[in-house]
Amino acid sequence: MKYVPLGRTGVMVSRLCMGTMTFGWEPDDWGSTKPQALKIGKKALDVGINFFDTANVYARGVGEKITGELLKGVRHRIVLATKAHAPMGDDPNDRGNSRRHIMEQCEASLRRLKTDWIDLYQIHRPQPSIPIDETLRALDDLIRQGKVRYIGTSTYAAWQVCEAHYIARELGLNRFVSEQPPYNLLDRRVERELLPFCRTYNYAVIPWSPLAGGQLTGKYLRRTRDGRYSKSDPNMKITPQTTRVVKRLQKVADSLGVSLTTLSLGWVLNQPGVTSVITGARKLNQFGDLVKATELELSPAVLKRIDKIIAPGSHVSDYYTANFGPNALPF
Repeated sequence: MKYVPLGRTGVMVSRLCMGTMTFGWEPDDWGSTKPQALKIGKKALDVGINFFDTANVYARGVGEKITGELLKGVRHRIVLATKAHAPMGDDPNDRGNSRRHIMEQCEASLRRLKTDWIDLYQIHRPQPSIPIDETLRALDDLIRQGKVRYIGTSTYAAWQVCEAHYIARELGLNRFVSEQPPYNLLDRRVERELLPFCRTYNYAVIPWSPLAGGQLTGKYLRRTRDGRYSKSDPNMKITPQTTRVVKRLQKVADSLGVSLTTLSLGWVLNQPGVTSVITGARKLNQFGDLVKATELELSPAVLKRIDKIIAPGSHVSDYYTANFGPNALPF
């Protein structure tokens, strides 16, 4: 496993980040069993992954509890990331990026994770209706209290990360060090503005959904509906255009002698400025493709071939569309 700095922090993280969204996630029948989730987590440790990403909203805290179990005896080896923002109850104040919600949820996450500190505390989604200085001051206080080491964002627009960057600078607050965007071979929109900003200011980039909800494993070409979004998102559309692109990418993978999964993950890892890619696993034998992706080197000719299939900055899948407008609601 290779390790790289987490942006400008100097903290070294593995090129693969173990995502824990399915740890106890109800729509995935397998994930509701803690023993299997713990096996997956321990296998991740065995292959050298030291970066784990979770969130309070994953199964309303169950994901963090299982991650906390996994941390026993190895907390010093783990760079632990979690998030806050999404609804954690029916009360109108049980959500969002207010100081009240952030402070409450950090304490709750620490209890569930059974740890004294969070290495990377991320705001799960932007909320333009709440001034960014409100959010930044709360996060700064958590850092000063020693409960959080670093702070980051997830699925922010480039202008929102830029706004936060300069507000923190103006107010003398700790600033965000990372962004976690959706980024894969079916959706390259973040290449237009977000990734250039992150490279310029040395923000860590931690892409989520590098396989576009399983579309880039090729399983949907076989007309199966056993993907992890088949129950939680049965209306996810596999369009003819998406199918054509995936088939062409499969040919590229075949020519390299690797799986489409390995190619898709490896392509993201080969992009300038990408720090670590969030991935998951349902079975232990899937780690083979994941590890191979970290070793995959794509030549300029192969990268150019891929650009002809899916142009830089473009997208063919509506798997995820962010709402960055003033009326955006938590999730």
